Amino acid sequence: MWLVRSSLKSQEPSEAWTVPFERNASDRSCHNERPHEALDMKCPVEVYKASTRPYRGISELSYPFHDRTVLVTCCGRICIFRKKINLSTSLAGQSVGIKEVDEGIWLVSFMNDDLGYIDLEEKTLQPLNNPFGPRV
Repeated sequence: MWLVRSSLKSQEPSEAWTVPFERNASDRSCHNERPHEALDMKCPVEVYKASTRPYRGISELSYPFHDRTVLVTCCGRICIFRKKINLSTSLAGQSVGIKEVDEGIWLVSFMNDDLGYIDLEEKTLQPLNNPFGPRV
């Protein structure tokens, strides 16, 4: 065991690890030098035009037809009525709208899409059918 540890400490980083990083740095020139068939054999830098409109991000989300607006935590949960319900980490930091549709049943929406229903007793989100999923 002692021999394995000492031999690992003495090893230098191999060239095999450094070559891909150097190659990636030089690949940036492919936009300036290498023509692409999809662009009629032009380089991407010849075709690309920067947008004239500045990006301002997403405006503050509001849900006027919902009972509450709740912020999703960094771990993907919403906390309502001292209960923690998991939504998704992809919504972390975003506001979602919740609306009570029945006793203890809440509809959760993000922007214009309804995500599903929360049952406060079960502390679970029951997702709605995915409109973009496969149709059988």
